[in-house]
Amino acid sequence: MKLITGLGNPGAKYDKTKHNTGFMALDNYLAKNNLTLDKEKFNGFWTKTKINNEDVIFLEPQTYMNDSGKSIAPLANFFKINPSDILVIHDDMDMPIGKIRIRANGKSGGHNGIKSIMACLGTNEFNRLKIGIRHPQNQSVVSWVLTPFNSDQQKLMDQAFLTSESIIDDFISGKNAQYLMNQYN
Repeated sequence: MKLITGLGNPGAKYDKTKHNTGFMALDNYLAKNNLTLDKEKFNGFWTKTKINNEDVIFLEPQTYMNDSGKSIAPLANFFKINPSDILVIHDDMDMPIGKIRIRANGKSGGHNGIKSIMACLGTNEFNRLKIGIRHPQNQSVVSWVLTPFNSDQQKLMDQAFLTSESIIDDFISGKNAQYLMNQYN
């Protein structure tokens, strides 16, 4: 069983903000595959489906970003999902807008959502699909991550979301992290 989760903040005021990049990438994948998050439990919206004979759960935590682990860990524990079968999609300020990087494990890179997941799962051995949103140039970090992309930035993000679809499909089909890193980094 696989768990694919996007990180973001709940509520309409955060919908299209940079910090909700994980939600946007996951929403894009769900829309392309005619899937909806039809269940509400584990402090999140989720659905369980079968794709190519693999059970897959898609989750959007409805905690705030900094508490994402409080949704992901209980769901993963309930369904007995190994951390290596989890893919977390999130924003990354240390990369240019729209750049993608896959990681199999490692530190949080200062991302509070990832810190929360590590603390709640008790491990850093889960996969990450990081999508760049770059550091702000003329505003605070908080202001930057809580504003939408401009039209030029959105074009780069749309391409990243398209690439994310392929990454998610490959992850579900059993491609390991090394393959994903070689293919997409």
